[in-house]
Amino acid sequence: MIQAAADTDRTESAALRGPGILTGIWRRFLRDPVGVACLVFLILVIACSFGASLIAPYSPLSADLSHVLALPSAHHLLGTDSLGRDVLSRLLYAGQPSLSGAAEAIGVAAALGVPTGLLIGYVGGWADGVVSRLIDLIMSIPQIVVLLMAFAVLGNSMTLAMLVLGVLIAPGLARVTRAATIAVREELYVTAAQVGGLSRLQIVRRHILPAVAGPVIVNLSLLAAVSILAEAALNFLGLGVTEPNPSWGGMVAEASQEIEQQPWLLFPSGLIIALTVIALVLFGDAVRDATAQTYLDSPRMAARPKAASAQATKRRLADPDPGPAAGQAPAASLAADSLLWVQDLTVALPLGDRWVTVVDGVSFDVAPGEVVGLVGESGCGKTVTALAVLGLVPALGRITGGHCWFAGSDLVGAADQELRATRGRRIGFISQEPMVSLDPAYTVGNQLGEAVRQHTGSSRSAARKRAIELLDMVEIPSAADVAKRYPHEISGGMAQRVVIARALSGSPSLLIADEPTTALDVTVQAEILSLLRSLQRHERMAVLLVTHDWGVVADICDRAVVMYAGQVVERAGIAAVFQRPLHPYTQGLLQADPHLAADGERLATIPGTVPPPESWPTGCRFAQRCSLATEDCAAAPVPLLEPEPGRLSRCIHTDRMLAEAR
Repeated sequence: MIQAAADTDRTESAALRGPGILTGIWRRFLRDPVGVACLVFLILVIACSFGASLIAPYSPLSADLSHVLALPSAHHLLGTDSLGRDVLSRLLYAGQPSLSGAAEAIGVAAALGVPTGLLIGYVGGWADGVVSRLIDLIMSIPQIVVLLMAFAVLGNSMTLAMLVLGVLIAPGLARVTRAATIAVREELYVTAAQVGGLSRLQIVRRHILPAVAGPVIVNLSLLAAVSILAEAALNFLGLGVTEPNPSWGGMVAEASQEIEQQPWLLFPSGLIIALTVIALVLFGDAVRDATAQTYLDSPRMAARPKAASAQATKRRLADPDPGPAAGQAPAASLAADSLLWVQDLTVALPLGDRWVTVVDGVSFDVAPGEVVGLVGESGCGKTVTALAVLGLVPALGRITGGHCWFAGSDLVGAADQELRATRGRRIGFISQEPMVSLDPAYTVGNQLGEAVRQHTGSSRSAARKRAIELLDMVEIPSAADVAKRYPHEISGGMAQRVVIARALSGSPSLLIADEPTTALDVTVQAEILSLLRSLQRHERMAVLLVTHDWGVVADICDRAVVMYAGQVVERAGIAAVFQRPLHPYTQGLLQADPHLAADGERLATIPGTVPPPESWPTGCRFAQRCSLATEDCAAAPVPLLEPEPGRLSRCIHTDRMLAEAR
């Protein structure tokens, strides 16, 4: 077994180094038109600069005093300088020292900054303190002063100057790498790697470095741009490459001296420097985005289940269940009047070096104007399911199967533009932590107005007026005064009303409410529920209510969808669920609810806890906590059955529950 694990580890590492990752990065990069355009431009600049001897029409030192400061013409495409030298030829030759100098500086910065940042960010402790203070000291030294000293001490060598520049900019790169590493080292998968016995070098190389590659790449591209500007500035001052040899900075200096006689001379050299710097920055952004996305989909994050949990983690990134093809029509069982229809939704989250399914084949529907409660204990997958409908799977997770049909369109796999048009405008969302979801830096009216402008495109004055109307709609007294307050100046109940108002800013047809009353006291809970009922009826909205409170379900919902361990275990109308539950888990939840208990009666409890996704059993996931469980329950997965018309239950003992109910 140990040898097999070692072989798997070597295979996975080889896959990371092989063409699969590089091909994925390249393919994603090619989908970015801006990145491709910048790459083409940079390749042309490099090729033309280092191939200047082959394509330059003239020698860079060849002067023609009869054509001094000439404008562009057929003989001189970019004109001539003060000595009649061809500007295009000099521009091509001048690119060699500029690009070579930038490459030298970036090579030194990367060689020093990235390993240092990874080391102090991961190890921490006294090493982090000492090196961080040294980094602060080096970054406080004026770079231009050090470069001028380098020229004075080392001679007029641009190569040595750029190597010194690389040392000076390395601390900034180390600081960025350190910050990204500190954020990543707290992730659970890094802890799992430590517990698994991986060495620090292995953890840094395989788990941390790919995760921090994005900010590192962006900063390298920025530093490359800074290096080109620094090289040009030194040459502008007459250091490094000196006349008559051409350099981009030297050409800018010459153009500045002749700007009164020939302003055009400044454009060729100035424009090539500006375009090269911009192209480097945008190219770095594109490479970062492609690398980050490919990393998430790479064999590095593929499934590697343990024998004991093979069934529980069968939906992995390496072999996800693709579900029906994109654009496929909903199943025949989909009601014609359904506004939202979730079909076999499956969601996976990264755990260590594998993907673990946390929502497993969930299906339900919400009709226009209907309120559906998504019920279950904490850890059952309710919130992840609700967020997945909006394409907002948390913790870098992803939807690995199923569909979310909304108003005839499938939101799973939809383009970002379509999802942005749906979120807030067609589907509103209320979070369970109102204070956290409001930005403390802006007033209530500012945040509501921003939402209104985003969804309606109205003017600032119209949005401000609509914001006050929304506050009135959610029954906030003195709405105009509250709009001027900051979130910390209002109560929790008022903050929840503000969040509801923001959710209504786009006049959505579906409202997803994630535990909207959990953080509130009993009196405010009743007010918020009354408000939701009133708004739902007045606006004729459908509501998907995520909750664990059966009192809330009874008060506002038309139907209930009960979830346990990532699966739907029962679906039925509210009256049927309360009068005669057909799953032991639903029955246990109802018996444990204080709202339904008689005075003086001791509440029943469900033994045990919800198993974590990586430990889900093969058969019925509730069997270990169920009083009706038999050997058949653990033998095989239990499908959703229809013991009565219009009711679904994931239990093979519904006949016993029906008999007991009679």
